[in-house]
Amino acid sequence: MNENFETLKFERDGAVAIVTLNRPDAANSLNVPMSEELVKVATHCDSNPDIRCVVFTGAGKMFSAGGDLVSFASQGEKMGEYMRYATTGLHAAISRFTRMNAPYLVAVNGVAAGAGFSMAISGDMIFAAESAKFTMAYTRAGVSPDGSASYFLPRLVGHAKAMQLILMNDLLTAQQAKEWGLVNEVVADDQLMPRVMEVAHQLAKGATLAYGEAKRLVADSFSNTIETQMEMETRAISGLVRYTEDAPNAIRAFANKQKAEFKGR
Repeated sequence: MNENFETLKFERDGAVAIVTLNRPDAANSLNVPMSEELVKVATHCDSNPDIRCVVFTGAGKMFSAGGDLVSFASQGEKMGEYMRYATTGLHAAISRFTRMNAPYLVAVNGVAAGAGFSMAISGDMIFAAESAKFTMAYTRAGVSPDGSASYFLPRLVGHAKAMQLILMNDLLTAQQAKEWGLVNEVVADDQLMPRVMEVAHQLAKGATLAYGEAKRLVADSFSNTIETQMEMETRAISGLVRYTEDAPNAIRAFANKQKAEFKGR
């Protein structure tokens, strides 16, 4: 992917793609150009089988302060239309990251507020620097959550705590976020990216297509009955054996007490 982005950085380290929010002078806040570029990057990551893990982080001292309220306010009477367009792109990107085969790791390097909070908790696995902080912040600006927060937040912390964070705008430290179930690991600031890249490269060698099926099963599990969910499980596991190379090869390897090797095919 050879594009010069205005608001993002896109890099490759072998089979790992690294997406960095890159508006550090504006606290990596979301505007329409960032929304549009996020869709391009997410679509590329979802479409390229050579990308077998994606790492998402922010440049500078903040992960993301959320929506670019200055750019929103500048729209005057068209503010609602502008915000609708910005959220449409953000939501399409999060949907692709959530449902693509490649694992999606979020490295929260600083404050994650508003849409930054939403993007942070949308990862398959979430890592936070010790200095990171989390706050919903939406109702403080008179608006409601976007960016998938109303989907992921109650699933991660439960209804009562989700509403507390939304209504009270509590500021959580990284350790508190881990205790609440919002993040998987808290890492020293200078070890955040090395640790995330270590996990990313480990996952990039794994069963990419099986990861994708598992991600989609979990994403749909709260809206399905148990019978529907088990039928989807049956279709997913049998489909992996029937339509991919990795699953039957891995099963034969395990049966022969050999190490399985996954190629993402």
